Amino acid sequence: MSAPGQATGEQSGAHTQPVPDSPGTRSVGAASRLDAVGGEGQGGRGRLRAAAGTGTVGSGGGLSAGRRGLWSRLDLYGSPYLFIAPFFVLFTAFGLFPLVYTAWVSLRAWDLTGDAGFVGLDNYSRLLADPDFWNALVNTLGLFVLATVPQLLLALIVAALLNRPIRALLLFRLGVLAPIVTSVAAVAIVFGQLYGRDTGLVNGILGLIGIDPIDWQASRTSSWIAVASMVNWRWTGYNALIYLAAIQAIPRDLYEAAQIDGAGAIRQFRSITVPLIRPALIFTVVMSTIGGMQLFTEPLLFGQGDVSGGSLRQFQTIAMYMFEQSFQNFDYGYGSAIAWMIFLLTVIVGVANALIGRRLRGGTQ
Repeated sequence: MSAPGQATGEQSGAHTQPVPDSPGTRSVGAASRLDAVGGEGQGGRGRLRAAAGTGTVGSGGGLSAGRRGLWSRLDLYGSPYLFIAPFFVLFTAFGLFPLVYTAWVSLRAWDLTGDAGFVGLDNYSRLLADPDFWNALVNTLGLFVLATVPQLLLALIVAALLNRPIRALLLFRLGVLAPIVTSVAAVAIVFGQLYGRDTGLVNGILGLIGIDPIDWQASRTSSWIAVASMVNWRWTGYNALIYLAAIQAIPRDLYEAAQIDGAGAIRQFRSITVPLIRPALIFTVVMSTIGGMQLFTEPLLFGQGDVSGGSLRQFQTIAMYMFEQSFQNFDYGYGSAIAWMIFLLTVIVGVANALIGRRLRGGTQ
Protein backbone atom coordinates (compact mmCIF):
# COMPACT_ATOMS: atom_id res chain seq x y z
CA MET A 1 0.00 0.00 0.00
CA SER A 2 2.83 2.24 0.72
CA ALA A 3 4.29 1.93 -2.74
CA PRO A 4 1.32 3.25 -4.53
CA GLY A 5 1.13 6.06 -1.98
CA GLN A 6 4.67 6.87 -2.56
CA ALA A 7 4.09 6.79 -6.25
CA THR A 8 1.18 9.05 -5.88
CA GLY A 9 3.27 11.49 -3.85
CA GLU A 10 5.95 11.42 -6.44
CA GLN A 11 3.38 12.09 -9.12
CA SER A 12 1.94 14.98 -7.16
CA GLY A 13 5.42 16.35 -6.61
CA ALA A 14 6.08 16.02 -10.29
CA HIS A 15 2.96 18.01 -11.01
CA THR A 16 4.24 20.91 -8.80
CA GLN A 17 7.38 21.35 -10.93
CA PRO A 18 7.22 23.87 -13.82
CA VAL A 19 6.04 22.42 -17.03
CA PRO A 20 8.28 23.18 -20.01
CA ASP A 21 6.77 25.47 -22.63
CA SER A 22 5.58 23.97 -25.76
CA PRO A 23 6.77 25.34 -29.09
CA GLY A 24 3.49 27.14 -29.61
CA THR A 25 3.62 28.68 -26.19
CA ARG A 26 7.19 29.80 -26.69
CA SER A 27 6.30 31.46 -29.99
CA VAL A 28 3.36 33.31 -28.47
CA GLY A 29 5.47 34.55 -25.57
CA ALA A 30 8.25 35.65 -27.83
CA ALA A 31 5.78 37.52 -30.00
CA SER A 32 4.32 39.32 -27.01
CA ARG A 33 7.79 40.23 -25.78
CA LEU A 34 8.72 41.50 -29.23
CA ASP A 35 5.56 43.61 -29.29
CA ALA A 36 6.45 45.03 -25.93
CA VAL A 37 9.97 45.75 -27.06
CA GLY A 38 8.62 47.25 -30.26
CA GLY A 39 6.28 49.41 -28.27
CA GLU A 40 9.15 50.50 -26.11
CA GLY A 41 11.17 51.14 -29.27
CA GLN A 42 8.42 53.25 -30.71
CA GLY A 43 8.18 55.07 -27.42
CA GLY A 44 11.93 55.51 -27.47
CA ARG A 45 11.79 56.86 -30.96
CA GLY A 46 8.99 59.16 -29.85
CA ARG A 47 11.09 60.28 -26.93
CA LEU A 48 14.02 60.81 -29.27
CA ARG A 49 11.85 62.86 -31.59
CA ALA A 50 10.54 64.80 -28.61
CA ALA A 51 14.08 65.34 -27.45
CA ALA A 52 15.10 66.41 -30.92
CA GLY A 53 12.17 68.80 -31.01
CA THR A 54 13.17 70.08 -27.60
CA GLY A 55 16.70 70.55 -28.83
CA THR A 56 15.44 72.58 -31.78
CA VAL A 57 13.40 74.82 -29.51
CA GLY A 58 16.35 75.18 -27.19
CA SER A 59 18.65 76.33 -29.98
CA GLY A 60 16.09 78.92 -31.08
CA GLY A 61 15.75 80.09 -27.51
CA GLY A 62 19.52 80.36 -27.32
CA LEU A 63 19.60 82.58 -30.42
CA SER A 64 16.84 84.76 -28.98
CA ALA A 65 18.69 84.99 -25.70
CA GLY A 66 21.85 85.96 -27.60
CA ARG A 67 20.01 88.73 -29.43
CA ARG A 68 18.52 89.93 -26.16
CA GLY A 69 22.00 89.94 -24.63
CA LEU A 70 23.34 91.94 -27.57
CA TRP A 71 20.55 94.52 -27.29
CA SER A 72 21.06 94.64 -23.54
CA ARG A 73 24.76 95.41 -23.99
CA LEU A 74 23.99 98.01 -26.62
CA ASP A 75 21.44 99.61 -24.30
CA LEU A 76 23.87 99.54 -21.39
CA TYR A 77 26.92 100.90 -23.18
CA GLY A 78 25.44 102.72 -26.17
CA SER A 79 22.42 104.55 -24.77
CA PRO A 80 24.47 107.05 -22.68
CA TYR A 81 26.29 108.18 -25.82
CA LEU A 82 22.96 108.43 -27.62
CA PHE A 83 21.55 110.64 -24.87
CA ILE A 84 24.49 113.07 -24.92
CA ALA A 85 24.82 113.03 -28.71
CA PRO A 86 22.44 116.03 -29.26
CA PHE A 87 24.72 118.28 -27.20
CA PHE A 88 27.81 117.33 -29.18
CA VAL A 89 25.96 117.67 -32.48
CA LEU A 90 24.75 121.16 -31.58
CA PHE A 91 28.13 122.13 -30.13
CA THR A 92 29.89 120.98 -33.28
CA ALA A 93 27.46 122.81 -35.54
CA PHE A 94 27.17 126.07 -33.61
CA GLY A 95 30.33 126.13 -31.49
CA LEU A 96 33.27 124.18 -32.85
CA PHE A 97 32.67 124.77 -36.54
CA PRO A 98 32.30 128.59 -36.24
CA LEU A 99 35.44 128.66 -34.08
CA VAL A 100 37.51 126.74 -36.61
CA TYR A 101 36.02 128.59 -39.58
CA THR A 102 36.72 131.97 -37.95
CA ALA A 103 40.33 130.93 -37.40
CA TRP A 104 40.58 130.01 -41.09
CA VAL A 105 39.06 133.34 -42.18
CA SER A 106 41.44 135.26 -39.89
CA LEU A 107 44.34 133.96 -41.97
CA ARG A 108 42.93 135.37 -45.19
CA ALA A 109 42.23 138.79 -46.73
CA TRP A 110 38.45 138.66 -46.90
CA ASP A 111 36.34 141.72 -47.61
CA LEU A 112 32.98 142.52 -49.16
CA THR A 113 34.18 141.46 -52.62
CA GLY A 114 35.17 138.00 -51.40
CA ASP A 115 38.25 136.02 -50.49
CA ALA A 116 41.43 137.73 -51.71
CA GLY A 117 43.77 134.93 -50.70
CA PHE A 118 45.89 133.63 -47.86
CA VAL A 119 47.81 136.24 -45.87
CA GLY A 120 49.01 134.19 -42.91
CA LEU A 121 49.42 136.11 -39.65
CA ASP A 122 49.27 139.55 -41.26
CA ASN A 123 45.89 140.29 -39.68
CA TYR A 124 47.29 139.50 -36.23
CA SER A 125 50.39 141.64 -36.84
CA ARG A 126 48.16 144.48 -37.92
CA LEU A 127 46.00 143.95 -34.85
CA LEU A 128 48.89 144.15 -32.40
CA ALA A 129 49.98 147.45 -33.98
CA ASP A 130 46.47 148.94 -33.99
CA PRO A 131 45.99 151.66 -31.31
CA ASP A 132 42.21 151.37 -31.56
CA PHE A 133 42.46 147.72 -30.55
CA TRP A 134 44.52 148.53 -27.47
CA ASN A 135 42.08 151.31 -26.59
CA ALA A 136 39.20 148.83 -26.83
CA LEU A 137 41.16 146.33 -24.72
CA VAL A 138 41.71 148.92 -21.97
CA ASN A 139 38.01 149.83 -22.04
CA THR A 140 37.01 146.17 -21.85
CA LEU A 141 39.27 145.42 -18.88
CA GLY A 142 38.17 148.58 -17.06
CA LEU A 143 34.50 147.82 -17.54
CA PHE A 144 35.16 144.22 -16.54
CA VAL A 145 36.59 145.29 -13.19
CA LEU A 146 33.88 147.87 -12.49
CA ALA A 147 31.08 145.55 -13.57
CA THR A 148 32.30 142.32 -11.94
CA VAL A 149 33.81 143.03 -8.53
CA PRO A 150 30.97 145.24 -7.16
CA GLN A 151 28.39 142.98 -8.79
CA LEU A 152 29.60 139.80 -7.07
CA LEU A 153 30.10 141.49 -3.71
CA LEU A 154 26.64 143.02 -3.83
CA ALA A 155 25.13 139.71 -4.93
CA LEU A 156 26.74 137.96 -1.96
CA ILE A 157 25.31 140.51 0.46
CA VAL A 158 21.85 140.29 -1.11
CA ALA A 159 21.94 136.48 -0.90
CA ALA A 160 22.88 136.63 2.78
CA LEU A 161 19.98 139.02 3.47
CA LEU A 162 17.50 136.88 1.53
CA ASN A 163 18.55 133.88 3.60
CA ARG A 164 17.35 135.54 6.81
CA PRO A 165 13.76 135.25 8.09
CA ILE A 166 12.18 138.52 6.98
CA ARG A 167 8.67 139.49 5.97
CA ALA A 168 7.61 139.22 2.33
CA LEU A 169 10.64 137.04 1.67
CA LEU A 170 9.15 135.48 -1.46
CA LEU A 171 8.40 138.93 -2.86
CA PHE A 172 12.00 140.02 -2.40
CA ARG A 173 13.32 136.82 -3.96
CA LEU A 174 11.13 137.32 -6.99
CA GLY A 175 12.11 140.98 -7.14
CA VAL A 176 15.77 140.18 -7.76
CA LEU A 177 14.68 138.39 -10.94
CA ALA A 178 13.01 141.48 -12.39
CA PRO A 179 16.18 142.91 -14.02
CA ILE A 180 16.85 139.59 -15.77
CA VAL A 181 13.43 139.41 -17.43
CA THR A 182 13.35 143.11 -18.30
CA SER A 183 13.91 143.97 -21.94
CA VAL A 184 17.37 145.28 -22.71
CA ALA A 185 15.87 148.06 -24.82
CA ALA A 186 13.78 149.17 -21.86
CA VAL A 187 16.87 149.13 -19.66
CA ALA A 188 18.71 151.32 -22.16
CA ILE A 189 15.87 153.84 -22.28
CA VAL A 190 15.62 154.03 -18.49
CA PHE A 191 19.36 154.41 -17.92
CA GLY A 192 19.58 156.89 -20.78
CA GLN A 193 17.10 159.08 -18.90
CA LEU A 194 18.90 158.54 -15.61
CA TYR A 195 22.26 159.61 -17.04
CA GLY A 196 20.97 162.41 -19.22
CA ARG A 197 23.21 165.46 -19.18
CA ASP A 198 20.55 168.15 -18.78
CA THR A 199 17.50 166.44 -17.31
CA GLY A 200 18.94 163.23 -15.92
CA LEU A 201 17.95 162.09 -12.45
CA VAL A 202 21.55 161.34 -11.45
CA ASN A 203 22.73 164.84 -12.34
CA GLY A 204 19.72 166.23 -10.50
CA ILE A 205 20.74 164.39 -7.33
CA LEU A 206 24.35 165.50 -7.74
CA GLY A 207 23.17 169.09 -8.14
CA LEU A 208 21.49 168.90 -4.72
CA ILE A 209 24.88 168.36 -3.11
CA GLY A 210 26.65 171.03 -5.11
CA ILE A 211 28.21 168.97 -7.92
CA ASP A 212 28.00 170.32 -11.46
CA PRO A 213 26.17 168.26 -14.09
CA ILE A 214 28.26 165.54 -15.74
CA ASP A 215 28.23 164.58 -19.37
CA TRP A 216 28.35 160.85 -18.77
CA GLN A 217 29.30 159.98 -22.35
CA ALA A 218 32.03 162.58 -22.72
CA SER A 219 34.83 161.04 -20.67
CA ARG A 220 36.16 157.53 -20.16
CA THR A 221 35.68 157.40 -16.40
CA SER A 222 32.09 158.67 -16.36
CA SER A 223 31.05 156.42 -19.24
CA TRP A 224 32.64 153.40 -17.55
CA ILE A 225 30.67 154.12 -14.37
CA ALA A 226 27.40 154.50 -16.27
CA VAL A 227 27.85 151.31 -18.32
CA ALA A 228 29.03 149.34 -15.28
CA SER A 229 25.95 150.41 -13.33
CA MET A 230 23.76 149.02 -16.11
CA VAL A 231 25.59 145.69 -16.03
CA ASN A 232 25.52 145.51 -12.22
CA TRP A 233 21.81 146.28 -12.06
CA ARG A 234 21.00 143.65 -14.63
CA TRP A 235 23.06 140.70 -13.35
CA THR A 236 23.34 141.16 -9.58
CA GLY A 237 20.06 139.35 -8.93
CA TYR A 238 21.09 136.39 -11.10
CA ASN A 239 24.29 135.86 -9.11
CA ALA A 240 22.45 136.46 -5.83
CA LEU A 241 20.09 133.56 -6.55
CA ILE A 242 23.04 131.27 -7.25
CA TYR A 243 24.63 132.27 -3.95
CA LEU A 244 21.32 131.87 -2.13
CA ALA A 245 20.93 128.29 -3.39
CA ALA A 246 24.47 127.50 -2.25
CA ILE A 247 23.91 129.09 1.18
CA GLN A 248 20.71 127.13 1.77
CA ALA A 249 22.62 123.88 1.16
CA ILE A 250 24.87 124.57 4.17
CA PRO A 251 23.84 122.48 7.23
CA ARG A 252 22.24 124.58 9.94
CA ASP A 253 24.14 122.64 12.59
CA LEU A 254 27.30 124.55 11.71
CA TYR A 255 25.65 127.90 12.44
CA GLU A 256 24.14 126.59 15.68
CA ALA A 257 27.53 125.30 16.81
CA ALA A 258 29.10 128.66 15.92
CA GLN A 259 26.46 130.49 17.94
CA ILE A 260 27.16 128.27 20.93
CA ASP A 261 30.86 129.12 20.61
CA GLY A 262 29.96 132.82 20.63
CA ALA A 263 30.53 133.65 16.95
CA GLY A 264 28.56 136.60 15.66
CA ALA A 265 26.78 136.97 12.33
CA ILE A 266 29.77 138.53 10.57
CA ARG A 267 32.15 135.85 11.88
CA GLN A 268 29.73 133.12 10.78
CA PHE A 269 29.47 134.68 7.36
CA ARG A 270 33.24 134.93 6.97
CA SER A 271 34.19 131.57 8.48
CA ILE A 272 31.27 129.34 7.43
CA THR A 273 29.27 130.83 4.57
CA VAL A 274 32.03 132.08 2.29
CA PRO A 275 34.29 128.98 2.47
CA LEU A 276 31.39 126.56 1.91
CA ILE A 277 29.99 128.36 -1.14
CA ARG A 278 33.38 128.63 -2.84
CA PRO A 279 32.29 126.44 -5.82
CA ALA A 280 29.42 128.85 -6.49
CA LEU A 281 31.80 131.79 -6.16
CA ILE A 282 34.20 130.29 -8.69
CA PHE A 283 31.33 129.57 -11.08
CA THR A 284 30.05 133.14 -10.97
CA VAL A 285 33.56 134.55 -11.38
CA VAL A 286 34.16 132.43 -14.47
CA MET A 287 30.78 133.31 -16.00
CA SER A 288 31.27 137.00 -15.22
CA THR A 289 34.71 136.84 -16.83
CA ILE A 290 33.27 135.39 -20.02
CA GLY A 291 30.47 137.97 -20.07
CA GLY A 292 32.81 140.85 -19.25
CA MET A 293 35.25 140.05 -22.02
CA GLN A 294 32.36 139.86 -24.50
CA LEU A 295 30.54 142.97 -23.27
CA PHE A 296 28.59 144.45 -26.15
CA THR A 297 24.91 145.20 -25.56
CA GLU A 298 25.07 147.63 -22.63
CA PRO A 299 27.74 150.01 -24.05
CA LEU A 300 26.12 149.87 -27.48
CA LEU A 301 22.74 150.92 -26.09
CA PHE A 302 24.34 153.49 -23.82
CA GLY A 303 25.79 155.15 -26.92
CA GLN A 304 22.40 155.07 -28.72
CA GLY A 305 23.62 152.44 -31.16
CA ASP A 306 26.97 154.05 -31.93
CA VAL A 307 29.32 151.10 -32.35
CA SER A 308 32.39 153.34 -32.10
CA GLY A 309 31.69 153.91 -28.41
CA GLY A 310 31.67 157.68 -28.32
CA SER A 311 33.43 160.40 -30.24
CA LEU A 312 36.80 159.39 -28.79
CA ARG A 313 36.02 155.67 -28.48
CA GLN A 314 35.99 156.16 -24.73
CA PHE A 315 33.71 153.21 -23.99
CA GLN A 316 34.20 151.01 -27.06
CA THR A 317 34.84 147.39 -26.09
CA ILE A 318 36.64 144.71 -28.10
CA ALA A 319 33.34 143.14 -29.13
CA MET A 320 32.14 146.50 -30.44
CA TYR A 321 35.42 147.00 -32.30
CA MET A 322 35.07 143.55 -33.88
CA PHE A 323 31.53 144.41 -34.99
CA GLU A 324 32.72 147.71 -36.44
CA GLN A 325 35.50 146.13 -38.49
CA SER A 326 33.41 143.18 -39.67
CA PHE A 327 30.01 144.67 -40.43
CA GLN A 328 30.73 148.35 -41.04
CA ASN A 329 34.13 148.23 -42.69
CA PHE A 330 33.44 144.73 -44.09
CA ASP A 331 36.97 143.54 -43.27
CA TYR A 332 36.01 140.00 -42.33
CA GLY A 333 39.56 138.68 -42.08
CA TYR A 334 40.56 141.40 -39.63
CA GLY A 335 37.31 141.04 -37.70
CA SER A 336 37.90 137.29 -37.40
CA ALA A 337 41.36 137.98 -35.99
CA ILE A 338 39.77 140.28 -33.38
CA ALA A 339 37.25 137.56 -32.53
CA TRP A 340 40.03 135.04 -31.94
CA MET A 341 41.86 137.57 -29.79
CA ILE A 342 38.73 137.90 -27.65
CA PHE A 343 38.67 134.12 -27.28
CA LEU A 344 42.34 133.97 -26.26
CA LEU A 345 41.94 136.82 -23.76
CA THR A 346 38.92 135.11 -22.23
CA VAL A 347 40.89 131.88 -21.84
CA ILE A 348 43.84 133.71 -20.27
CA VAL A 349 41.67 135.59 -17.77
CA GLY A 350 39.72 132.42 -16.97
CA VAL A 351 42.92 130.46 -16.30
CA ALA A 352 44.21 133.29 -14.11
CA ASN A 353 40.98 133.20 -12.10
CA ALA A 354 41.28 129.44 -11.69
CA LEU A 355 44.88 129.71 -10.48
CA ILE A 356 44.00 132.46 -8.02
CA GLY A 357 41.04 130.42 -6.74
CA ARG A 358 43.25 127.36 -6.28
CA ARG A 359 45.84 129.44 -4.44
CA LEU A 360 43.20 130.88 -2.12
CA ARG A 361 41.72 127.43 -1.53
CA GLY A 362 45.15 126.06 -0.66
CA GLY A 363 45.75 128.99 1.70
CA THR A 364 42.49 128.43 3.56
CA GLN A 365 43.21 124.72 3.90
